[in-house]
Amino acid sequence: MIRSAGQFMRRPAARYLALTAVAVAIVVAGLVILASVLIESWSRQDVDLRSRLVFRSVRDRIVAAADSPQQADIGALFERITEDERILALGFCTPEGELRYATKDFPRSITCQAVDRDKRRTFDTTSSGRRVSVGIFPVNAPQAAGDLLVIHDLAYVDERAAEARVYAGLALGGIAAGLGLFAFAVVSALTRSWARSIRGILQGTSAGAEAASPFSGSPIGRAVHATLAELRAERRFGSDINVDWSPQTLHRLLVERLPDSQVMVVSNREPYIHNRSSEGIVLQNPASGLVAALEPIMRACGGVWIAHGSGSADRDTVDRHDRLQVPPVDPAYTLRRVWLSEEEQTGYYYGLANEGLWPLCHIAFVRPTFREADWLQYCKVNERFAETVVQEATRDDPIVLVQDYHFALLPRMIRDRLPKATIITFWHIPWPNAETFSICPWRNAIIEGLLGSTILGFHTQLHCNNFLEAADRFMESRVDREHMSVTYRGHEVLVRPYPISIEWPPAALANQAPVASCRASVQRQFGLSSDVRIAVGIERFDYTKGILDRLKAVDDLLTRHPEWSGRFVFIQAAAPTRSKLGAYSALQEEAETLVNWINAKHGTRDFAPIRLVIRHHEPDEVFELFRAADMCVVSSLHDGMNLVAKEFVAARDDEQGVLILSTFAGASRELSEALLVNPYDTHGMADALQTALQMPSPEQRNRMRLMRELIRERNVYRWAAQMLLDASHIRQRQRIGSAEPDSQRRSA
Repeated sequence: MIRSAGQFMRRPAARYLALTAVAVAIVVAGLVILASVLIESWSRQDVDLRSRLVFRSVRDRIVAAADSPQQADIGALFERITEDERILALGFCTPEGELRYATKDFPRSITCQAVDRDKRRTFDTTSSGRRVSVGIFPVNAPQAAGDLLVIHDLAYVDERAAEARVYAGLALGGIAAGLGLFAFAVVSALTRSWARSIRGILQGTSAGAEAASPFSGSPIGRAVHATLAELRAERRFGSDINVDWSPQTLHRLLVERLPDSQVMVVSNREPYIHNRSSEGIVLQNPASGLVAALEPIMRACGGVWIAHGSGSADRDTVDRHDRLQVPPVDPAYTLRRVWLSEEEQTGYYYGLANEGLWPLCHIAFVRPTFREADWLQYCKVNERFAETVVQEATRDDPIVLVQDYHFALLPRMIRDRLPKATIITFWHIPWPNAETFSICPWRNAIIEGLLGSTILGFHTQLHCNNFLEAADRFMESRVDREHMSVTYRGHEVLVRPYPISIEWPPAALANQAPVASCRASVQRQFGLSSDVRIAVGIERFDYTKGILDRLKAVDDLLTRHPEWSGRFVFIQAAAPTRSKLGAYSALQEEAETLVNWINAKHGTRDFAPIRLVIRHHEPDEVFELFRAADMCVVSSLHDGMNLVAKEFVAARDDEQGVLILSTFAGASRELSEALLVNPYDTHGMADALQTALQMPSPEQRNRMRLMRELIRERNVYRWAAQMLLDASHIRQRQRIGSAEPDSQRRSA
């Protein structure tokens, strides 16, 4: 291991030398070419200057010779001038193209006919195999009009450029080589020094003799030790491409990257509810996307889940510390229940959270309601949960996963009580733009509470951008949009998109019958013949889910395509929720009225095209519906993610079925192979239903295969791993940063 470490340190030095040599060669070649170009440019300027001087010296003699012809004198003058070895020849051309005066070496290849009096210029040509420059200068005297030709031999220019290339190459090559060798010597010395240090650390680590290492006990030594451990884990978990995320890999991540860490989850909804019934106490799994996402993680990680005990028999099933080991069949973590009074539940949950923050964050055109009494209860309940976190913490730096809009104040409250805690807050619903959020009377307190987090997560980048905008607008903070962070009161909060997902494979799929059997079962339950096409919608009775809009789309489909009457049925499974709130109870009444009207319009005595089932459905029932359906409709008016869409895809191991998905659901950013629709466009929704009904099996398979592969790779364990990996990086930096003050205190 030590030998390989030395080789690892030497290889970069060798690569550096090779890269340096290549870089030096490129730089020298470029500079040599530049020098050659400059020399030639200067030489051409010298040629032009000499040509002008010759012209000025002979112009008057040529004019005088026109009045008193003395050709011998002009010829002798031209010959004397060409004694300069760089001037090859002189000649004078008349406007008629006659060469009147010329030296004896005037090239025959250059004729007066080549001179264009309207476009006089200097040009290069060849004569007897050598390159020459011909300068053309007009003489405009009436009695001696014509052009003087000054011909230079350019051989000396080429010689100058060649010499410049040689001398510049030697000089620059020597300088660059010297600097390169000096830099290589410095890098080699530093490399050997670090190699010896790391070998010492590795030896101390392997032998348990940390004191023998040169940097043992120092901040550098501890940092290197921690970095080596992180590198080992990074090789295992650093690339999502090579990691098959599962409960096992997530657990291994915790062991290797976050050893001895306590993981805590805080949410309003509990993963297991106990209720009294005529048959005694029954266990219920709530219909919640949050629970569906987090429960598999807690089974993998262990720890404590703190939640409101809302079941009628919840108090009867906990111990004297209000704790319960779950899941019941194979306990893996602790559920700690928190009790709320009716007044607290009304103000905190139904009031501020669901009449205020929920419609504020969802663009569903329901006016938020803000009451001071609700806000006070919200603050009080958040304080209660903060105290419970402290009670359940077994160390001063737990990892606390705070869930959703019910606990916007909780991160700051935990930070005040446990300053070393790593707090990962995930906001499961959309975050609106700053203009919309500004109507909240307690906007500053809510943002300040969230800024107590270590990491603040949203489903999409858009929601992250909206939060950064709100923090920048309403808080005295420093917003770094490049690194996606907010610094408030000296504390930096990372703001990141973490698209939530589901477990893979889903637990509810394990006991499912084949697709054909599920379809036959659903047909029996609803009295459907085998040729009837089935569409399903499954969610809570919430006005953000677009239930009324999809019902209207079914009406539009049957109106414009009556051939589907009696051959198409839409099954809407809707779990009652928040029935104490007027908006929710009104939605249920309106949906029932609309279903009755559509069934009366398009149905018969023996067949109803819409079946509305208002009750809670267990996961096994939901997956049976998914597997029996020809299509699933998710028509959210505004949604953070919507896991129903991903559950439908996961349920279809036969790679059949069509997903119709709202563009206003976060899942549409990932599941682009679904039929994407605008739920406000009734005709467009009906057209998507028609397309799904007519889609051939191979196309369904191609679309479903791509979506299933994406969900398999980006499952809920990967979602949790991304947050935990970011948390581990932060904790590592904090440990390294705290090492320097410790060493200073010891030296003092």
